Amino acid sequence: MTQIVTPRTNDEAAVRRVAEAFSPETIDALLKDAKATGTPVDGVDGLLNQMTKAVLERALQVEMTDHLGYEVGDPAGHGTGNSRNGRSTKTVSTRNGPVDIEVPRDRNGSFEPMIVPKHARRIGNLDDTILSLYSRGMTTRDIEAHLGEVYGVHASRELISNVTEVVVDEIKAWQSRPLDEVYPILYVDGLRIRVKDNGVVTTKVAYLAVGVDVDGRKHALGCWIQDTEGAKFWQKVLADLRNRGVRDILIVCCDGLTGLPEAVVAVFPETVVQTCVVHVIRNAMRFVSYNDRKAVVRAMKEIYTAPTLEAAELGLAAFDKNFGTQYPGAVDVWRHAWAEFIPFLDYPPELRKIVYTTNAIESMNFQLRKITKNRGHFPDRDAAMKLLYLGLRNISSHRGGESGTGTHGWKIALNSLVNLFPGRLPF
Repeated sequence: MTQIVTPRTNDEAAVRRVAEAFSPETIDALLKDAKATGTPVDGVDGLLNQMTKAVLERALQVEMTDHLGYEVGDPAGHGTGNSRNGRSTKTVSTRNGPVDIEVPRDRNGSFEPMIVPKHARRIGNLDDTILSLYSRGMTTRDIEAHLGEVYGVHASRELISNVTEVVVDEIKAWQSRPLDEVYPILYVDGLRIRVKDNGVVTTKVAYLAVGVDVDGRKHALGCWIQDTEGAKFWQKVLADLRNRGVRDILIVCCDGLTGLPEAVVAVFPETVVQTCVVHVIRNAMRFVSYNDRKAVVRAMKEIYTAPTLEAAELGLAAFDKNFGTQYPGAVDVWRHAWAEFIPFLDYPPELRKIVYTTNAIESMNFQLRKITKNRGHFPDRDAAMKLLYLGLRNISSHRGGESGTGTHGWKIALNSLVNLFPGRLPF
């Protein structure tokens, strides 16, 4: 008995029809003819481009027939008030290179083709290719050269810049999108970039906030570019989060950002500000010579693995006694961060593992640094934000998409959060 298989989608049906049309015998014949005439398979004058030209021109003819309502030479077209009126030639850029096509015209000039719209000079998702290359840190000059070398497409730097401008509205929507009411953990960290401001290239910081939702999924909530830190700036950032729907944050994990603790108290009074322990360790190690690193790391471990506040204070005192004379800067780092460090000591081990470091956000910043370092500097803040957003979008698409990436050991940590912050999680 013959089984009838119904394609699940129109796309599948189209793929099947293409496969049937280009049987192995047909493809072999095309390749044989190409070889006999010295035609390459790819490239500007290759077989693939010739097939692209044929398909596009046939599609345009079908569109014209649909527009007029009758086939070429059909008597039904007499007296309709419109008819075919020759062709015009245009060159369009595709991923296989530039293709010269003939576009049919109608006498009334009312034909609006869809497959190759009027004035369009790029098809085949070439814009997506430009955005993809841009989001990976390639400069407009690099993209211009790449498209010319690989695809034989001439795309000016002005054109490439205009293509990337399509994300401006997308950025605005992303920056103002509604957020969850509660984020158990919020990570905040900064990335230094160089931006031209009033004709002078200056160093600014792009601050990234990553929230962990109640399901343990991480989401980039926003990115803000600022000259310096300060309570006023952080109040604006936190007010932005509140205006977008956030009513509570349990723990803010950061690296001693100036003014952030005070702003958190003002906007989210019940939120605990927790310094990143790894950052404290790194900052302290800047003062330590190579030969003493292992001994100093062991001594600091007695502080951040202490079971209680009293034990941590004893560990800090021992660290000061053993290394304070030689490395007073390392001891000062711990004392300066102490107020934001000690909340960490109230957490059980399973929660400590999660708030121990801002690595969740640092890994994003690492990827963003890779794509910003090629720039040297940005012409303005908007250009910097455009690349940072495209970079974040690219990172997110590979790390869980809109649902965000998960957090290892989240279920156990969530139970600890329920006990530490009773009544504040939306269950």
